[in-house]
Amino acid sequence: MALQIYGIPNCDTVKKARAWLDGQGIAYIFHDYKKTGADPGDLARWADQVGWEALFNRRGTTFRKLEDSDRTDIDRNKAIALMTAHTSLIKRPIAERDDLLLVGFAPPAWEAALC
Repeated sequence: MALQIYGIPNCDTVKKARAWLDGQGIAYIFHDYKKTGADPGDLARWADQVGWEALFNRRGTTFRKLEDSDRTDIDRNKAIALMTAHTSLIKRPIAERDDLLLVGFAPPAWEAALC
C-alpha cells in the first residue's frame, strides 16, 4: 500500500510534512479533507489504533467555535461524529501505510518510521 497522507493543504504542519516527504523522496498520495471529507470508518479504525484523543484537535479555532454542548462530554463516538462533520478537528497530518499510523508531524518519528 502506498503512503497515504490526510490533511488540509493550507495547514502549516501539513505543508511542513509534505515538504519533508518531498525532500526525502518519499512518494505519497494526499487526501484533502476539504475536498473529499473524512471517512468515519477510517476515523474509527484510527481511533482503535491510537485512541480518539490522539486524533481529536482541541487546540484550534474550530474546537473553540463549537457549541458548548459539542465541547462537553466527548467520548469516542461523539469525537468521530464531530471530526466527520468538522474535518479541522482532526489532528494533522495523518500518515498511513499498511500497519503504520502517524498522527501529527514529528520529523524524528517520521524518519524512524519511513526512512
